[in-house]
Formats: sequence, C-alpha cells, structure tokens
Amino acid sequence: MRDLYFWKITVSLTLASIFIFSGMYAVQPLLPIFVDDFDISVSESTLTLSVMVIGLIIGLIILGFFSDRKGRTLFVKASLIGSVIPFFLIPMTDSFYFIVFLRFIQGFALAGLPAASLAYLNEEIDHRSAGVATALYISGNALGGMIGRVATGYLADQFSWQIAFYVLALIGCFITLLVFLLLPRSRNFETSNLTFKKDLEGMLFHLKDPFLLIIIGMGVVLQFSFTSVWTYLPFHLQGDPFSLSLTTISYTFFAYGLGVVGAPIAGWFSGKLGLKKVRITGILVMILGIFLTFSLSVTVIVVGLCITCLGFFVAHSLTAASVTEQATHHKGGASSLYLVAYYVGVTLGSSASGPLWDVGDWYGVVLFAGLLPAGYLAFVLFIQKNRSQLRE
Repeated sequence: MRDLYFWKITVSLTLASIFIFSGMYAVQPLLPIFVDDFDISVSESTLTLSVMVIGLIIGLIILGFFSDRKGRTLFVKASLIGSVIPFFLIPMTDSFYFIVFLRFIQGFALAGLPAASLAYLNEEIDHRSAGVATALYISGNALGGMIGRVATGYLADQFSWQIAFYVLALIGCFITLLVFLLLPRSRNFETSNLTFKKDLEGMLFHLKDPFLLIIIGMGVVLQFSFTSVWTYLPFHLQGDPFSLSLTTISYTFFAYGLGVVGAPIAGWFSGKLGLKKVRITGILVMILGIFLTFSLSVTVIVVGLCITCLGFFVAHSLTAASVTEQATHHKGGASSLYLVAYYVGVTLGSSASGPLWDVGDWYGVVLFAGLLPAGYLAFVLFIQKNRSQLRE
C-alpha cells in the first residue's frame, strides 16, 4: 500500500539520488575551463571525475559493510552532508590538486547513498510497491546526472564555475534538510552478524565463475565507452569547426533524458523478446549512436548522442539483470561486484581515454569507444556459442 510512509521514503531517496548524481557528474562540462584556469592538460582535468569515482568505489565497499551493521538512514544523511561540504570548499582554493583531493573525499562520502538506499527500500517498503520505489530512485540517478551536467555548464558559462558549485551546495543544503525532515527511521532493519571478511567472500565468490565475469566485463566496457564520449565531448564541440559556447554544449546533456525511459523500455521488450536479444540490440544501438558523432553536423552529433544514451541505458540495465540471473548464489554480492565494475568503467572512460585524445583527438576517442563494445560483444557471443556446444 502506497501510504504516507511509502512516499516519505521514496521522495526522500529520489531527491537525495538527484543531488548525489548531480554532484558526481557536475565537473564533466567544466573540464575545458579547468584546463584554461589551472594551466593543466586535458588528461589532468579528467582527474576531477576519475579520482572521485575511485573514492566512490572504496566507499561502496566500506560504507556498505557498515550500513549492514549500523543502519541505513545514518549513511543516507551522512552521504548528503559529506557531499555538500566539498562544494563550498572547492571554489575557495586555487590549487587544482587540492580540488582533486576534495573530489576524492566527496566520492567516498556520496557512496553512502547507493550503499544503503536499495537495501533500505527493500526492507521498509512492501514488496508490491518496492519495485515502483526502486524505479523512481534509479530514475533519479539518471535525472540527477543530466541536471548536474546541464546546470553547471550553463552557470559556469553565464557566471563562473565557482558560482555553479556554490549553487549546487545550496541546493544540496535544501535537499539535505528535506531528507532529515522526511526520511523515516528504519522499522525492519536487522543488524548483520557477518564479519567484513565474510561480506568480501560473498562478493569475491563470483570471481570463480568465468561466465559471470564475462557479463560483468560487459558492464565495464559499456561504461568505458559511454563515459569517454561524454568526457571529451566538451573539448570537441568547443574547438573548430563548431566553436560552441559552454552553455550550448551543456544542452547536449539533455540527451540523458532518454536514460530515464531506457530502462523501462528495456524491461518491457525483454519480457516480450527475451533479455539476451534486447541487450544485444541495445549495444548495437549504442555503437551506432557513437559512430554518428563522427559527423561535422551538430544536429547529427546530437541525434547520435541521443541514440547512444538510449542504447547504453537499455544495454546497461539488462546487463545488470543478466548478472543476477547468472549468479546462482550470493546474488547480493554479484550485484555489488557489478556496481563496483560499473564505476571502474567510469574511471577508465574518463582518464584512460586521455592518450586516445592526445593521439587521435575526438576521432581517436570515438573510434575506440565504438569498436571496443563491438569487439567485446563478438567475444561474448563466441564464448556463449562454444558453451552451448559443450553442453550439447
């Protein structure tokens, strides 16, 4: 039953999700500004995203462990506070590497939300309504990522990147206040008596399953390609022959809106056509969208970005579903392992693509971003075909 208790939880976590993921990706349109303001290389500027994600990965493991023992709401609230504070401090410094350090701290802090929220939803909300609450929360992830990119790009172009961060900090304070007022205490939380070692064993158990690792690897590959395109897009569109303003570039991030509808579309079609077919279709659609960004037409590039987003979120949601389907034991550990791998892909896509940009500019990044998932998909299909023949 979707009563006031349901809506307090759902609205609180969705708002928190929007802010957390806004903060995570807010720097992406600002990278060209960091290059100019701090006199650093393109690869160095991407550290503001990749190092933050490293902090996030560490936080997911550590804070997830403590969340199972100390409760859920504590870490949701602490995550918001720890994410807001760096937005006040970052504009005050003139040291780029101190900014990178603060982003690492921020990444660790914001991990508290994804580490605790899904478990909290499943514990506190009736199973008949938990799916709705989870869908709204996940939509908040995509919506937050889009809002953070668009808002900071626009504000930085109209005012300054420092003002953009202060605005995010104030919005974060408002959302934090709402969450403190609305989010109910846990009613059904039960403290885990397992040791940290046992938790890790539950996650690492899946490293023994090569076929599961192949599926998890697909998540890394998809995120690597997707992140690399969006990370280096502002540099491409600011240069010749486009010479677009940062405000105009920030509008391209509205393509992320297709991420909000991508997962439900994937779920509906997979029920009709099968998970594997729709996942493969999503990957192929994503590859098509990436290659369309080779164009010298801004219109075609934007269409390509929209297609890329749709294909990515379809493929990503069904790859995550394939992980839990493939895992026969410790399904929670399998999901955690996939989540960690997913953010490893973000780190690699934002920083490891630097040499591709240095050598081949936009075309080097796009060529690799398109060919990598195509090659990995061919590898996966080859392995699965051989596996089927062995079973026969």
